[in-house]
Amino acid sequence: MSASFIFAQKFTISGYAKDKATGENLIGANVYVKEIAKGTTTNKYGFYSLTLDKGEYTFIVSFIGYKDYNQKLSLNKNIAINISLEEQTVLTNEVVVSAERSDKNIQGAEMGTVKLPVEKIKSLPAFLGEVDILKTIQLLPGVQSAGEGNSGFYVRGGGPDQNLIILDEAVVYNAAHLFGFFSVFNADVIKDVNLIKGGMPANYGGRLSSVVDISMKDGNNQKYQVEGGIGLISSRIAAQGPIKKDTASFIFSARRTYIDILMKPFMGEFEKTKKLKGSGYYFYDLNAKLNYRFSDKDRLYLSGYYGRDVFSFKNPKATFLVSIPWGNATTSIRWNHLFSDKLFMNTTAIFSDYQFEFHAEQSSFEFKLFSGIRDYNGKIDFSYMPTIRHNIGFGANYTFHTFIPSSVSARIGGTTFDTGKIKKLFANEGAIYVMDDFDLTEKFKIIGGLRATLFQHIGPFERYEKDAFGNPVDTTPYSAGKIIAQYQHIEPRLAVRYSINMKSSVKVSYTQNYQYIHLASLSSVSLPTDLWIPSTSLIKPQFATQYAVGYFRNFFNNSWESSVELYYKEMKNQIDYKDGATPEDGLNDNVDYSFTFGTGKSYGLELFIKKRIGKITGWIGYTLSKTTRLFPEINNGLEYPAKYDRRHDLSTIATYELNNKWTFSAVFVFATGNALTLPIGRYLIDGRPINQYGERNSYRMAPYHRMDISATYIHKKTEKFESSWNFSIYNVYCRYNPYFIYFEDEGDLQFLTSNPKAKQVSLFPILPSVVWNFKF
Repeated sequence: MSASFIFAQKFTISGYAKDKATGENLIGANVYVKEIAKGTTTNKYGFYSLTLDKGEYTFIVSFIGYKDYNQKLSLNKNIAINISLEEQTVLTNEVVVSAERSDKNIQGAEMGTVKLPVEKIKSLPAFLGEVDILKTIQLLPGVQSAGEGNSGFYVRGGGPDQNLIILDEAVVYNAAHLFGFFSVFNADVIKDVNLIKGGMPANYGGRLSSVVDISMKDGNNQKYQVEGGIGLISSRIAAQGPIKKDTASFIFSARRTYIDILMKPFMGEFEKTKKLKGSGYYFYDLNAKLNYRFSDKDRLYLSGYYGRDVFSFKNPKATFLVSIPWGNATTSIRWNHLFSDKLFMNTTAIFSDYQFEFHAEQSSFEFKLFSGIRDYNGKIDFSYMPTIRHNIGFGANYTFHTFIPSSVSARIGGTTFDTGKIKKLFANEGAIYVMDDFDLTEKFKIIGGLRATLFQHIGPFERYEKDAFGNPVDTTPYSAGKIIAQYQHIEPRLAVRYSINMKSSVKVSYTQNYQYIHLASLSSVSLPTDLWIPSTSLIKPQFATQYAVGYFRNFFNNSWESSVELYYKEMKNQIDYKDGATPEDGLNDNVDYSFTFGTGKSYGLELFIKKRIGKITGWIGYTLSKTTRLFPEINNGLEYPAKYDRRHDLSTIATYELNNKWTFSAVFVFATGNALTLPIGRYLIDGRPINQYGERNSYRMAPYHRMDISATYIHKKTEKFESSWNFSIYNVYCRYNPYFIYFEDEGDLQFLTSNPKAKQVSLFPILPSVVWNFKF
């Protein structure tokens, strides 16, 4: 008997899937073999590989919104097939069902993973007309908003620094404009948004709670195209096209607000008196990307982002000037190489930078403050697909961090004050990982992985030694490259799926994560003044263990999806400022003396129901959760609710496609009020009123709820030109949601007539907006 009868011959089908009209690689396209009811999905660069027994097969490639590709194959040798999918112009129920593998939420082992189509995000109501990816993420179960109109978010009890936000592989350290009210991502240049909030695979690390992986468009390599929009507070434009058709392309976009310009008519009197001449605020974003295909084996990508917020205040009469610019800059260059039809490699070099500056002048006095973080990062990732049952990933990455927690300079006339040296902190961070996504049996699917991490706080550095009373007594210098503190850990990751039947499955996951860099914040929302700091000999790495179990079920021929997930997360070495400590305390000191450390835990139930197809689509997400913190030096060592603890969080989203011209959307959200600490009494010391505060976060603001609606009207749509109007109303029924609470004393404590009254501050009433969008 020949060996071919004992071991069936195997051959490989591989290639790339792309959009026929633009040449864009399609991320997550479904590649399916009908006869064996198995398949795979394309990776972040549109590549797929399937190894099958010799035979006759029906090969199907599909992607939501596109016509299916079907081909009969006689597989008796290795075959390379590059697929160009054509966009589906008329969507019917039948087309949409076939355009996406409808049971992928049941058959995959991933938990807490959501892919958000950018076109869906654009159809939802937008705050002041600004389409915002991060605000859409807040509408998912397990993800909570940082506050009214804010793009910051918390995932399963984690803090804002525990979310890894990456744009074309580059870390974005502050993803917000206007103190959090808008995100830095321009949806016109975004191709794919993927959220992972549970069961984080081993190729991601460095954060405890979630990953938001955002990919930019590559640029149309078939024809030139321009699109943009003009709104009430900003305008944007994006241009893309081929440098060499089918080989190289570019995309470039710009966005700028004109709040400063719009406010001028309302500040006429101030301008006349020159009280505020030259004052204003605006932000802008620039995105650019180039790519070049040398062959099917080698491709090169160069991506860049630059964004700034600029606030200025001028009073010429008083010669007073304040300037506060802050923002991000990222660059990534990636090289894809195909060693064989089963082995894919991506190598990336990354630069990421975040800076905050404060500059004030009056007469001969000048004051400057600067903080930031800068990374140089190299990484290499391999995908090896030996059989249809296995998809193996492995790789390594290294990051060199430079932190500037705070740097201050001051002068009067020619005299410069000594505020201490600029204290930069340096660190090495590295990781290697291996993972395998494999089908153990027809019923069991496993994604397992290990991630080994290493972190070093290195010199140059000067440690201030202190006595028992906290007074500096000596300094210990460390030379450049000297290891001051080192941490190394192994992080296991596991996710298992058990298929009950074709319509339902049960999944469990277990993850361990270490986080070596930390965000020090005095606020419940992420602000540009927040400081990034590394783990040191005093600051230990944050550590989290998360357990999750879920039941997933589809209904009505997979047109409805539903899931119930339970999670429990324990967090160690959580960081907070000591009582009375402020960021500037580290000017002539080591910044890590300002912090105290504790533990946290979060557990909850997440419900999710989604309607995938039809004229009405949308979802309902509900989270029942509890998040607490325990710090020995805070709240008398008693456990207290975290500032982002929400008992109830509900989001309802619906989109109705009336016809080819009109689409309507609505969003309703409800959440338990924020936790905060309020005074419970007042007394006099030396004639000054002193507040006596209750337990940490023992008071709840009123519940938060709001409804938004929008309508999109396609004014004109031809092959050469497309024009549409988007009308949105934020906070339809004008709910005055609490933003913060302060106290006003309506009496006099000295005469025992003190009568403090709590006052609520609300930000946004009903806000209509309109945006004109165009494409040609």
